[in-house]
Amino acid sequence: MRNKSILAGTLLGGAALLVSFRSDNERYFEIAKNLDIFATLFKEVNTYYVDEVPPAKLVKTGIDAMLKSLDPYTNYIPEDDIEDFRTMTTGQYGGIGAVVVKRNGKTVVQAAYEGYPAQKAGLLPGDEILTINNVNVEKKNNADISKLLKGQANSQVKLMVTRYGQDAPVAIDITRDKIQVDNVPYYGMLTTDIGYFQLSGFTVDAGKEVRMALTKLKEQGAKKIVFDIRDNPGGLLNESVNIANLFVDKGLDIVSTKGKVSDWNKTYKALDVPLDTQIPVVIITSNRSASASEIVSGVLQDYDRAVVVGERTFGKGLVQATRPLSYNSQLKVTTAKYYIPSGRCIQEIDYAHRADDGTLGKVPDSLRTAFKTQAGRTVYDGGGVAPDVEVQEREIADITRVLLQKSYLFDYATRYRSEHQSIAPARQFKLTDAEYAKFTDYLKGKDISYSTNAEKALTDLTKKVKDEKHYDDVKTELEAMRRKVSTNKSNDLTRFKPEIKDLLEQEIVSRYYFQKGQIEATFDDDPNILMAVNVLNDPNRYAALLKPGGHAASATKGAGTAK
Repeated sequence: MRNKSILAGTLLGGAALLVSFRSDNERYFEIAKNLDIFATLFKEVNTYYVDEVPPAKLVKTGIDAMLKSLDPYTNYIPEDDIEDFRTMTTGQYGGIGAVVVKRNGKTVVQAAYEGYPAQKAGLLPGDEILTINNVNVEKKNNADISKLLKGQANSQVKLMVTRYGQDAPVAIDITRDKIQVDNVPYYGMLTTDIGYFQLSGFTVDAGKEVRMALTKLKEQGAKKIVFDIRDNPGGLLNESVNIANLFVDKGLDIVSTKGKVSDWNKTYKALDVPLDTQIPVVIITSNRSASASEIVSGVLQDYDRAVVVGERTFGKGLVQATRPLSYNSQLKVTTAKYYIPSGRCIQEIDYAHRADDGTLGKVPDSLRTAFKTQAGRTVYDGGGVAPDVEVQEREIADITRVLLQKSYLFDYATRYRSEHQSIAPARQFKLTDAEYAKFTDYLKGKDISYSTNAEKALTDLTKKVKDEKHYDDVKTELEAMRRKVSTNKSNDLTRFKPEIKDLLEQEIVSRYYFQKGQIEATFDDDPNILMAVNVLNDPNRYAALLKPGGHAASATKGAGTAK
């Protein structure tokens, strides 16, 4: 009997191996067959298509379309783009340290980083670049201009620019340098005992930069911390581990990765002695805080180490790795999902299951699974990190959006800078009513037209009543409503003055105090920062939010904005 069992087991095992062998063979055959089809198809197109076919461009188009069907994060990186990819991961490049954009056919300096070659050489925001090393840039796109400006450290680049207030073009000689984009663009004190720092990326040494910022803030008297991670798109996984480790005990789990290749599955732990496990922390998030940002905010929430304020985060719980390909190209491929200490994965969109029309679905609130933080608070998977205190970003008015989109605020700040040699410190600078009136005068004759939601609704309503042959019955009322909306709209520069004035002040401040000054100029009216300060200044509320029942997300499951 025992021999029969052994024989049966052997046969079953052999059958399983045979099925597996056949399955693998069939899969490899399918791969080989389709690669052969692709190669022969390309050969035929290249030979017989009516126009000349650029091989590299055509193949890249095919590769991009193939990878796009998987997820937005799996990408092919050809040799020509490797340098840009390294810049994204390291934050380093050789160049002048300026942001240059194409606007209305012009090549305009958007910003010059403080302390870098462009700023030191005197290049100013608002300058229009005409030539780069005698190359006319009028018909160049952003990528072309970037390549012209970048180069080896210590090499020279000569710009010819036009500048507001000067009749003749200005020649500016700049010596390129190694540019290191800061992960922490700002740290400073909000109040006498509340420190603040902003984290904008997760490139190499992000953890060291955060450690330095925290150390400096504590030296300046910080007893509480506001950690601003809004709009941070993420980056290197190990840097998110290093940053979380600054706030939680050595040896604790930070994040686990799980994918198809089991050998790559790994749990990342806090390996270092933390900087401070007691200082009260509020971390501010937005719906554009993604990936590594969500690891940090989720870890601090799972260990009840910080109160999360702001919006629900983006919901990207996928991990990418780079794989070398032939001819110095690379593949960035999604290899795993990550799971934070409570056990939850915050990935929102299910890329593996598409509808018949190709659309993607999100995890519905009803199917999200509940998990517990270390203290027993309820948190959920499948939709980013929900804040403990929700603060919706303010919607700007239509008039403000037009002023931003058409760069009227930017252009007026350029003009203001040319007419004023200095201004008050960033946190103290305010435009007077008379100065705001000058700005509204500047807008006279400029196109600031737009359609409000009310006007769009009236247009739709008018079309419907005309289609239904009732227009004559309501014509008088519709015209009266249209005139009323138009009258209100004409007063928008006055009605939304506080909002417009705040943004104009920030733009002007940036011309004198650069990025750091622009950040400081938001402190007095940023609702998220004001909420963070309020929570930190109320110890009872702070403590209650970190206990079961005090966690806002448990009471408002699904609340907030997800993307």
